Amino acid sequence: MAWWEGINEARLLIAPNATGDDVGRLLSLQHPKSGKTTCYLLVDGVLQELHYFKQSYTSWFMGDYVCEDGCLYSATPVDPIFILLPIFDEARMKKGDDPGKFRQLDEIIFVDGYPGYRHLMNIAEKCMQMVCEIKEIGSSKFFRLDDSKVLAWLLCKVSQLKQTLPSLDNNYAAQDEKDTLTDAVTILGEYLKDEPWLKLLCKHWKLDLTEATNRVQDAATFPTAVENNPPSSGIIQRSEVKPKRSGKKAKVETESKNIREMFTRASRRK
Repeated sequence: MAWWEGINEARLLIAPNATGDDVGRLLSLQHPKSGKTTCYLLVDGVLQELHYFKQSYTSWFMGDYVCEDGCLYSATPVDPIFILLPIFDEARMKKGDDPGKFRQLDEIIFVDGYPGYRHLMNIAEKCMQMVCEIKEIGSSKFFRLDDSKVLAWLLCKVSQLKQTLPSLDNNYAAQDEKDTLTDAVTILGEYLKDEPWLKLLCKHWKLDLTEATNRVQDAATFPTAVENNPPSSGIIQRSEVKPKRSGKKAKVETESKNIREMFTRASRRK
């Protein structure tokens, strides 16, 4: 049974790789920065974060019908290491300078109240090797998050963003390197807790942690689909084409919502 079956309310989902009858599995996980319940879509081993857009100025064609409510969901890929970092950090039970304990993967990703993490087992085993120390005893693997590896991974992310930002906008291209660096750290900071990861980044780059934290809070981000507005109550359509915003409100046929009838009446008027 597909996860959208039984849904009465029509919603449009714009997501990469969302084709065919099975567009993926919907997971409720904790946001890596806020800890709030956030909805993610797992499609072909790619984790995507859902964003909710409330649009009252437009409508959608949903099959043969018009949906007058233009609200939709958009899914964007997210590096699963961001999502898994907090639970791996907590699982090592680090105290002071003690590096913490090695734990098996099934213990680490068991999060009370969030069974969705169990579906990330294969992803976690592959991607978290980049930021963890691993011990193998027989056929079992034990993971422990490594601060130096996490920092190296974050620095690589910052470097990639520094190269990408100037190509996105003229304002980015015109600003100096320090501002671009701060913007890159700010973007990553939307998915990092202040302690220790954002603080660690700012310390490495000699940036003001308070300024970076404030910029993260002020940054314009897409609203995520959280528990109080769950996408499971509304997604039934898939598309890979983003809608164009129009200054005029779309005119909708009110006498009948069946598109075939609309075109039939239109042809009779000619």
